[in-house]
Amino acid sequence: MVGFTIDDKEFRDWAKRVNEKIATDKVKHGLEVTMQRVKAQSMKAVKSRTPVDTGHLRQTWHVDGPFIGGAVISLRLYNNTEYVPFVENGHRTRGGGGWVEGRFMLKDTVVEVEGQMPQLIAPSLERALRGLLD
Repeated sequence: MVGFTIDDKEFRDWAKRVNEKIATDKVKHGLEVTMQRVKAQSMKAVKSRTPVDTGHLRQTWHVDGPFIGGAVISLRLYNNTEYVPFVENGHRTRGGGGWVEGRFMLKDTVVEVEGQMPQLIAPSLERALRGLLD
């Protein structure tokens, strides 16, 4: 029987350096900058889709976060105006004789921003990876 050993010290040293850099404030700052970009784009998109009668509905959009849980980073985009579900999803007219179609402001914004995520996070991700490889 032939026995052999693999010297993985170089790999373990590299992995240790990567873990140390990931734990730094530089990476955390990069994530915060990225999430600010995502927050701004989300607010811009949802407000532009919101119909304006008095302007109240458009003014009451909020975004909270980022919330970090394990490997998931999320934002909370919401509007707590009491009639927003009816504008978003549609509703019956007074008297029940007709139907007003929903505007899907939030749903369409989520789909749009999810599609833009690679472009929104790419600059920060590239900077972080360059920092890890240096």
